[in-house]
Amino acid sequence: MIARYSREEMAKIWDLQNRFQCMLDVEIAACKAMNETGIIPDEDLSNIVEKADFDVDQIAEIEKTTKHDVIAFLDNVAEYVGPSSRWIHFGMTSSDVLDTATSLQLQQAGELILRDLEKFSEVLKMKAREYKHTLCIGRSHGIHAEPTTFGLKFALCFDEMQRNIQRMENAIEIISVCQISGAVGNYAHLSPQIEESTCKLLGLKPVNISTQIIQRDRISEYLNTIAIIGSTIEKIALEIRHLQRTEVAEVEENFSKGQKGSSAMPHKRNPITSEQMCGLARLLRSNALAAMENNALWHERDISHSSVERIILPDSTILMNYMLNKMIPLIDDLLIYPENMVKNLELTNGLIFSQVLLLELAKKGISREYAYKLVQRNAMECWQNKEPFKELVLADEELCDFFTKDELEELFSYDRYINNIDYIFKRIGI
Repeated sequence: MIARYSREEMAKIWDLQNRFQCMLDVEIAACKAMNETGIIPDEDLSNIVEKADFDVDQIAEIEKTTKHDVIAFLDNVAEYVGPSSRWIHFGMTSSDVLDTATSLQLQQAGELILRDLEKFSEVLKMKAREYKHTLCIGRSHGIHAEPTTFGLKFALCFDEMQRNIQRMENAIEIISVCQISGAVGNYAHLSPQIEESTCKLLGLKPVNISTQIIQRDRISEYLNTIAIIGSTIEKIALEIRHLQRTEVAEVEENFSKGQKGSSAMPHKRNPITSEQMCGLARLLRSNALAAMENNALWHERDISHSSVERIILPDSTILMNYMLNKMIPLIDDLLIYPENMVKNLELTNGLIFSQVLLLELAKKGISREYAYKLVQRNAMECWQNKEPFKELVLADEELCDFFTKDELEELFSYDRYINNIDYIFKRIGI
């Protein structure tokens, strides 16, 4: 059984208490860096480190007058620190603290998402192993194609999720940066060394270059990564929705005691979580688009991105955390019906062996066109009259001239569809 995680952790990252704490951490780290270079006296630094604090409600009250959140924050911190507060924010601009604090929040959120991705991957791996050799029909264009195994479906999702983990790790690295470079990013009032020291204290890396802001392509990459992960979740959910259809009935979302599926029809058991996931994935994509729109700003900076990010950053990370924590139990508790897979496998009366017959005819030295004609005429008769494909083939004298009876019997075996499963699983590390 996979452990369930509380979604409250992600929400706390984006509440005002943590937001202002990250901002305070940036300011204190910058003060320590300035102390190392002799700008801030030791006594003042001690006062700042010991006394610096804030009150969320007081900041909100001050902001009613200042109409500026950073100034309201700094005024409130100054009430706690006293005269030494003149050094807080020295030589800095608002975005130095705001953007670096955002980096810290996105880093924190990314680590939670990574944890959930690992847990989800573990569920997919377990299901892949459990149904490794469970035969089911593969479909292309929604139509029966050839046999595959249900374990391969989970294995495919596991492999894609490993790429998503790599993407998320890269996205966290991209946003784990800091800037303390001043009003237009040219270090006019503080040296680059202060920025480097601040970064080390915060566990971040200095940006190579900035304007008044950390460039938004970083956040765009981060949110596009989340959107891609959402599209993987949507892919899985869409498959479940199809396979739960009454006519298919190969899987079913767990239906808990007391759950209701319809206000009108008491018999209904619907794939509601999967449908929800498909809908929410659209929001992640729209937020990623908004992040890309934020990349182009006027000159060294405007604030058109700020209002957008106040929505899309908490929304996308909280939503991603929510979706993963819905998918983990969904897959873990998924009801799977191998007996219906067998029924569906045999639904087309053996037509799924048409390709192997075609290929074996080609091995006999006849043209592909001729071989295709021989197989298709039997396949179409099977399709129209619902007669077993194997019996039609065995009754086709022209076709049987190329095979012994034993060879034909061997063609209608499922073994070839599972012979290389171990190889595939080994290649993707399951």
